[in-house]
Amino acid sequence: MAHSKNRATDGKITYPPGVKEISDKISKEEMVRRLKMVVKTFMDMDQDSEEEKELYLNLALHLASDFFLKHPDKDVRLLVACCLADIFRIYAPEAPYTSPDKLKDIFMFITRQLKGLEDTKSAQFNRYFYLLENIAWVKSYNICFELEDSNEIFTQLYRTLFQVINNGHNQKVHMHMVDLMSSIVCEGDSVSQELLDTVLVNLVPAHKNLNKQAYDLAKALLKRTAQAIEPYITNFFNQVLMLGKTSVSDLSEHVFDLILELYNIDSHLLLSVLPQLEFKLKSNDNDERLQVVKLLAKMFGAKDSELASQNKPLWQCYLGRFNDIHVPVRLECVKFASHCLMNHPDLAKDLTEYLKVRSHDPEEAIRHDVIVSIVTASKKDLSLVNDHLLNFVRERTLDKRWRVRKEAMMGLAQIYKKYALQAEAGKEASKQISWIKDKLLHIYYQNSIDDRLLVERIFAQYLVPHNLETSERMKCMYYLYATLDGNAVKALNEMWKCQNMLRHNVKDLLDLVKQPKSESYNKSVFSKVMVITRNLPDPGKTQDFVKKLAQVLEEDEKIRKQLETLVSPSCSCKQAEVCVKDITKKLGSPKQPSNPFLEMVKFLLERIAPVHIDTESISALIKQVNKSIEGTADDEDEGVPTEQAIRAGLELLKVLSFTHPVSFHSAETFESLLGCLKMDDEKVAEAALQIFKNTGSKLEESFPHIKSVLLPVLQQKAKKGPPRQAKYAIHCIHAMFTNRDTHFAQIFEPLHKGLDTENMEQLITPLTTLGHLALLAPEQFAAPLKSLVANFIVKDLLMNDRIPGKKTTKLWVPDDEVSPETLAKIQGIKLMVRWLLGVKNNQSKSGNSTLRMLTAILSSDGDLTEQGKIGKPDMSRLRLAAGCAVLRLAQEPCYHEIITLEQYQLCALVINDECYQVRQAFAQKLHKGLCRLRLPLEYLAVFTLCAKDPVKERRAHARQCLVKNINLRREYLKQHAAVSEKLISLLPEYVVPYAIHLLVHDPDYVKVQDIEQLKDIKEALWFVLEILMAKNENNSHAFIRKMIENIKQTKDGQCPDDPKINEKLYTVCDVAMNIVMSKSTTYSLESPKDPVLPARYFTQPDKNFSNTKNYLPPEMKSFFTPGKPKAANVLGAVNKPLSATGKLQTKLSRMETASNASSNSNPSSPGRSKGRLDSADVDHSENEDISMKSPSETEKPSRGRKRGAASNQDEKGQESKPKRGRKKANTSTDDAEDQWGEDSSLAETTMETEDEQNSPPKRGRRGRPPKSAAAKDDTPVKGRRGRRKAAPPAEEENEEQEEEEEDEDDGGSENMEVKPKGRRGRKPRAEALETPSDSVESTPQKRRGRPPKSQTAAKKASGGRSKAAAIQEEESEEEIDTAQQSDEGEDEAIDSSPKVRRKTGRRDRR
Repeated sequence: MAHSKNRATDGKITYPPGVKEISDKISKEEMVRRLKMVVKTFMDMDQDSEEEKELYLNLALHLASDFFLKHPDKDVRLLVACCLADIFRIYAPEAPYTSPDKLKDIFMFITRQLKGLEDTKSAQFNRYFYLLENIAWVKSYNICFELEDSNEIFTQLYRTLFQVINNGHNQKVHMHMVDLMSSIVCEGDSVSQELLDTVLVNLVPAHKNLNKQAYDLAKALLKRTAQAIEPYITNFFNQVLMLGKTSVSDLSEHVFDLILELYNIDSHLLLSVLPQLEFKLKSNDNDERLQVVKLLAKMFGAKDSELASQNKPLWQCYLGRFNDIHVPVRLECVKFASHCLMNHPDLAKDLTEYLKVRSHDPEEAIRHDVIVSIVTASKKDLSLVNDHLLNFVRERTLDKRWRVRKEAMMGLAQIYKKYALQAEAGKEASKQISWIKDKLLHIYYQNSIDDRLLVERIFAQYLVPHNLETSERMKCMYYLYATLDGNAVKALNEMWKCQNMLRHNVKDLLDLVKQPKSESYNKSVFSKVMVITRNLPDPGKTQDFVKKLAQVLEEDEKIRKQLETLVSPSCSCKQAEVCVKDITKKLGSPKQPSNPFLEMVKFLLERIAPVHIDTESISALIKQVNKSIEGTADDEDEGVPTEQAIRAGLELLKVLSFTHPVSFHSAETFESLLGCLKMDDEKVAEAALQIFKNTGSKLEESFPHIKSVLLPVLQQKAKKGPPRQAKYAIHCIHAMFTNRDTHFAQIFEPLHKGLDTENMEQLITPLTTLGHLALLAPEQFAAPLKSLVANFIVKDLLMNDRIPGKKTTKLWVPDDEVSPETLAKIQGIKLMVRWLLGVKNNQSKSGNSTLRMLTAILSSDGDLTEQGKIGKPDMSRLRLAAGCAVLRLAQEPCYHEIITLEQYQLCALVINDECYQVRQAFAQKLHKGLCRLRLPLEYLAVFTLCAKDPVKERRAHARQCLVKNINLRREYLKQHAAVSEKLISLLPEYVVPYAIHLLVHDPDYVKVQDIEQLKDIKEALWFVLEILMAKNENNSHAFIRKMIENIKQTKDGQCPDDPKINEKLYTVCDVAMNIVMSKSTTYSLESPKDPVLPARYFTQPDKNFSNTKNYLPPEMKSFFTPGKPKAANVLGAVNKPLSATGKLQTKLSRMETASNASSNSNPSSPGRSKGRLDSADVDHSENEDISMKSPSETEKPSRGRKRGAASNQDEKGQESKPKRGRKKANTSTDDAEDQWGEDSSLAETTMETEDEQNSPPKRGRRGRPPKSAAAKDDTPVKGRRGRRKAAPPAEEENEEQEEEEEDEDDGGSENMEVKPKGRRGRKPRAEALETPSDSVESTPQKRRGRPPKSQTAAKKASGGRSKAAAIQEEESEEEIDTAQQSDEGEDEAIDSSPKVRRKTGRRDRR
């Protein structure tokens, strides 16, 4: 190898001492031995040994010959490689090899030998390690920088090292490899793409998972060389991301994975790359944006990531993708939110607004994942989420889609259990989420059976976990019940009631399957199967499964007995658990993992199994109440005042006494209840009395010692207790004792004899007690009651005003401010009605006399004697009592028949009373009677008069009542096909004739052709027709049209010979017809049946008379806008959800109405529709005190109805206008000797409001204007019938309570819904109008009703703006509301609010 060095021209190779020539002529073993000696020699040499370097130069050249580099033996190659490595060390910085090709061969040879590092257990491993250590320390490979093929050499070296690294290598091997590779990067001029790929490929997830050590090596290398390699990494991403040159590298498709890994290794590697991602986030390619979003989600969400704070523009750009048009992009953003919330709480504020928008996303999956993200973070730590985020979950509990609602409800339930029940984050966290329990229970008001079943499951598993030990479980329930809001309490009560009803239905089915088979048996079983089916999810599919279950129960006696045990009233919670397990085990099949039939059975068992309440549980609950009474409970720790806890505990026991009466049968329970009776708290004693009434049927025989103590207490309560306790005491005696007649007599006699009008306060309880005795035992006290009503109630009490009322302009005052005399009169009215309801016949004509008395009270505005002694608030109370009394009597068929049309119409006008609370309470009673199917159908028409109520909430409530009642009747007809002959009393469409007739006789309808009045008529008709026409099942539109056509062929049944009344009738019919024609496209089809008209209201049609004339003025046509009725969205704030079918099985005779044709006409009732709130807003609050107004200020007419000016009460000589509907005192006195009746279940007129709310209105409203006190006696007044003017409402909210007993409503009008505050800040528009005094003079009229209004007032109606403008404003407000709702797309909430007595809250309705 003389060419290698000039100094070696002689070619003689010098070997170390003791080493002979190494050539191919010796054996392998000998060669290895000699090479080892050479290796030893080179190892011992250092760079300063110039002589030795010169001496062994030819040997160094010889060892680089092809003979050695290509030798077949690996040991030889290894030893040669070690020699070469030392040669590079010794001769550094100049290598003895100058040929580029030779250098390449040598380094490729050394690289190949490094593969031996792979086997750490090899005998030669130390030599391989020495080789690595040597070349790394010397940086031998740096010699290659000058070679053309350096990239190939380095690439091969990198690949080799990444291939051989494994978990057998120690830290030194790893370190030397990093040193070797990093020197190439840091000291070289450039890094080729190929070399970069060799490093980066180890970061790709697939490779990373295959060889974790290679990933760690690459990670260490990149960290070491970050500054040097960053430009080449940037260039690579720039080529791929910005220029789209994917061909530059095979790793182009993994570019986003690499960015993530590089960011995690060292964020400085991507300083110039991240701005490129911002550009990519705005790419037009959906998939590309999705990939970038996925990448950034991981980068921003990583635990220690500071990217959001370091690169705010990129963070803001990323947040913008929450609103991306591509669904998967939005979905990815939402999924990222939970990691971000958990790892970076400081970013929650930024995320909140975007999650809010996405919680309303049209895509179901996105709304679902918003909930998952928030709930996941909440379950990790509640402090990670703010109240806004939790509120988004709350909103989604009303989502349109079941999957989203379910996720939201379950999420809230899990959060509640973790932080409220288990208190994992302390009291503050528990307080923060205390609203969850109420919200979850409110969902029970939804119509969907899935929602209700889920609420039941959540209650059993999360709110009050059934697997808790009994005393702990009842303590949990006790404090839960004490802290629930009113609507949640009602929902929970309803839940227990529904479960109890279903339990009874299953029990009925079990009784049926034991009977012998017959045709009637099959019908009965099918009927019961249908009832049970409606209480389970997906009734369509479930029906077959319930039939199958009935068949199983017939055949399998064991399952039948297990189910009988489960529905038995005495079944314990532990027994229930065993029964459920046994039944599901018997019905399940291992071969059929998914069994829909078994799933249905599980749902059924879940609803009927008593997992919370049994005798032991009630006993534990009683003990908990006793602890609170004794002061040893943890009330304060639980955040409940002791008094509130005791009251709630008794209320809870009262509810459970309805659903689980047998569980109360223990001496301990009854003794504790006795103690409660003696407490000072009236509510506690009331609840205890009701519990005795519900559970004490066997007390007399089973617990005689309790009876002996209880009876005197009941008698004392009945005689001298508060009125409500007296009422319940009487009912307790009636329910619990066999010799009740004797006990009743002992109470009746002293009370009857002791009645004295001198002390009114002492009169209220006796009258209440006597009233309920009259209801429960009318025959026992027939003679004294008759005398009592005629002489004492009518003559002494009602016909005399002893104590002058306070002078006030308020129309309503709180209960404690009502005069005792008025309260006594109200109880007197109730006593009369209760007596009549007890007697249930009108043989003595007492009903007629009572009705005349009640209508006299209504027509005289509550001041029966017309002496002016009664204050306005008391008059309001008496009007309400009289109106509700008529409603109560109308529910009894024998009295409904004798109510004249005039009396019915006068009663209807109470819903337009000037006092807000009167209208409110009356509407509640009306709705309640209609919902129970006790009031006849014509009373449903009364709600049409609410169309012009000045208060938005009252109109909304009336609309909801209509929706509820119409749907209820349609459901009833679907479930009871056999009642088709009663259609005229049930079919909702038959309310139209009654509504037309009522509007014809509306005292506000004076001028037949008056446009403004006709517009009011149109509005009232549309109020009911919109709901009826929302669906057109079985061509009901044509049926309504035919009904209206038929009415036009008749005459008014009330005034058949009055041409003006008949003209009004035909005009109103034309209004109704135009509404139907403008809103329906199918009205002209053939009616399915010929409608039947009520005979009392319309004469028989004249066959020779064809009335085709159009009675409407031409200007009216423009007011009938075409368009389909809006599908109603029932906001179920009307009443509790319709529970079970059995609830509706009432006496249909109560609703029968005489008809003038065959009653076999039915358009097959249209299906259910949903109601929609659409009422105009209110400008100011109602019943305000205007005592400070100047005498010249007058009421301003509104909505096209002209108003007479209000007179100043102090002005003398002024004539008063006629008082519509007022009867003279002697009219009612003439009937005083007649027999009188008494009332059962009237609303008690106790409603609490603030002082300043109940004053006459500032603006004229529907109904009569306030009367002038000064001119009362100046003008003879003809008795007139009419409505009282509706005045706006009180601002004070009143709570509402559900009446406890179905047969009595004694407290029904207390705590009713009160309208929230309307718009504030507007001046009443009536304050500046001055009206001449002669405008209040009476004008002769040919009709009953309101006197005409002055010309001045008429011109200034509606405060200078036209009626059309007012309507337009209302409609525009509606459109805005609708638009806002529709913008939310598919996430429309299924909002169904609590029952009829729901508080609407103080919201500013705009």
